[in-house]
Amino acid sequence: MSGLRILVGCKRVIDYAVKIRVKPDKSGVVTDGVKHSMNPFDEIAVEEAVRLKEKKIVSEVIAVSCGPPQCQEVLRTAMAMGADRAIHIEVDAKTYEESVQPLHVAKVLSKIAQEEKADIVMTGKQAIDDDANQTAQMVASLLNWPQATFASKLEKVDDGFKVTREIDGGLENIKVKLPAVISADLRLNEPRYATLPNIMKAKKKPLVKKTLADFGVDLKPRQKVLKVEEPPTRQAGSKLGSVEELVQKLRDAGLVPS
Repeated sequence: MSGLRILVGCKRVIDYAVKIRVKPDKSGVVTDGVKHSMNPFDEIAVEEAVRLKEKKIVSEVIAVSCGPPQCQEVLRTAMAMGADRAIHIEVDAKTYEESVQPLHVAKVLSKIAQEEKADIVMTGKQAIDDDANQTAQMVASLLNWPQATFASKLEKVDDGFKVTREIDGGLENIKVKLPAVISADLRLNEPRYATLPNIMKAKKKPLVKKTLADFGVDLKPRQKVLKVEEPPTRQAGSKLGSVEELVQKLRDAGLVPS
């Protein structure tokens, strides 16, 4: 099983530390001149893939990103963390923002997985920009592979993996046979920082550029964003002097019986 190949999706998103601003026309959020970085959950996926390689469970880690030319920075980061090579599906910024949706990315990932004869496709459980949580599930459906989403622990067993999943009721343990699709949750690991020597080495690692046309993916949108709005401003609270005053306030609001 040492010859396993793992494909990792790496999405470029607005950096988690940036305060998001809605466009004046409410068609989306402001992205021009805003710091971007790798989606944090995808960073966890890259880290786990590299750890599997260090344990000699997989032999090659391939990072993939779909989007504008700046996505190459994200792929270089993945290679600095330990990915062996990268594939960039280049889409101009306007088309990417207006047309590319999780289904389109899933179609690309599934076709690359077949071309590269990947044994595992790994992504973050969701992207922090749209919080869609759809891509991994769609890839599994398109490939007809088993899936283990929201993974917080991976253990190699026999012909697959034992996966601990984060669910609403706590934790769930399942086993998946390979090939499989896995999505990484927050507690799976703590991603490493890319060191300067590894950043320099990443510049020499192979990065192949392709287009959506290479995979026969049409960009017909399946959904349309009608309007993006900021959440309503939270009302200020008030301090009360006693329990009696609190009860009276609740009665006045009709929240408790008189």
